[in-house]
Amino acid sequence: MKANQTNNYKESQRELAAGVLKQAQRDLQRFHSAPSAIERELYLDAYRWVMSDDSTWPFSFLRVCESLNLVPEDVRQDLIDQQSLGALSRWARRCAQGVKRVQALLGKVPRNRQQLKRAEGVSLKPYLPLT
Repeated sequence: MKANQTNNYKESQRELAAGVLKQAQRDLQRFHSAPSAIERELYLDAYRWVMSDDSTWPFSFLRVCESLNLVPEDVRQDLIDQQSLGALSRWARRCAQGVKRVQALLGKVPRNRQQLKRAEGVSLKPYLPLT
């Protein structure tokens, strides 16, 4: 192979390795608390791949980290930490939605006598419970 072809091959291999690592990251975040068996299996596949110390196959976790010049233990720790943040951000988003609903409900409550007189005869529809 010529030098240019070798460089293209190595760059393509690094891009593929980065894609494999990115997909594992997505699967770990997306399927962390998945309800279906298939989604749980996708999570477990990604988790096992990240936690594996097997370097016998070309796109093992250790080889991917090596090709990207990354420290495997640091990458593992980052991926595990991101799982926690994923759950936290989902919880925070749900809380924010609840706060917006409460604010919208409170915005319809009359604050003074004039608003109360205007609101007479108008019924407030109850909001659906948070899900």
